[in-house]
Amino acid sequence: MERTEKMPAETRPPGVATVDPGSVLLPGHDVPLGRYTTVRRLLPQRQRRLVGAWCFVDHFGPDDVAERPGMEVPPHPHTGLQTVTWLLDGEILHRDSLGNVQPIRPGQLNVMTSGHGIAHSERSPAQHPPLMHGVQLWVALPDPARAGEADFAHHAELPRWRDDDLDVTLLVGELAGERSPAVVHTPLLGAQLEPRGPAPATLRLRPDFEYALLAMSGAADVDGVGLTPGALLYLGTGRERLSLRGEPGSRLLLLGGTPFDEPLVMWWNFVGRSHEEVVAAREEWMAGRRFGVVADDPAPPLPAPALPTTRLKARDRSGGVHG
Repeated sequence: MERTEKMPAETRPPGVATVDPGSVLLPGHDVPLGRYTTVRRLLPQRQRRLVGAWCFVDHFGPDDVAERPGMEVPPHPHTGLQTVTWLLDGEILHRDSLGNVQPIRPGQLNVMTSGHGIAHSERSPAQHPPLMHGVQLWVALPDPARAGEADFAHHAELPRWRDDDLDVTLLVGELAGERSPAVVHTPLLGAQLEPRGPAPATLRLRPDFEYALLAMSGAADVDGVGLTPGALLYLGTGRERLSLRGEPGSRLLLLGGTPFDEPLVMWWNFVGRSHEEVVAAREEWMAGRRFGVVADDPAPPLPAPALPTTRLKARDRSGGVHG
């Protein structure tokens, strides 16, 4: 798709609620994606740019697409990141410039590593399920992975288990002695949590990680804080455990990782370190170089938007400007 600090109360933007010291409730905002899909963008925001190396969170649906094409995102480029796609409902066909053509369905995971550059498209097949619901996330790549080879992996089977009244599906990283098959390049966690009973469930966390929790469906209570569908609760660092309770059918996405301290320039579909890097990536995409041609997709590639008139600034994980 296209694109542990405390927030002082006096600098908190309107609509962003303080929930406890070190935590911030982020409501997100709607962004059109292609002609037929609107996503709720939860990262990056001005007050919180990253959670670990997770630098981009889009939540889409649940949408009724029975009489609509569903997702239609033509070929577009990426550099300096991984895309992580997880569906709750629906089907998407991934195509990329490495030659991969891979459908993804609920319970499966797609991880695309751009390295120095890749192009891909995402479309619902002509015959698709009536509902579309899921998330796509970006992971900022560190050196030297961001300058390395592009890659794509599809994981049809992931670790799943029940811990008391909590069903867990591990997308990325390690949790409770289990390890995901997905390859990542910094210490990272992504897990779907499904509370199954009225009693609160407790999950052990790593205090050196920073965490956030997204309510994908159903409401939840997280350490006494109400979380409604489509909101992201930033939990900060230093937590050793998390207590949560969800209504029947609730599905939550836990994201975490060690704080990613390299300042980033994020513009359109590129994650870089400087204005010059992003300018070069845009020029090469528009010239038809570096990113390759998406397999088996006749649609013309998306043109890059015009660059802003001011210089792009690198920002750190809390939004501070560098350079």
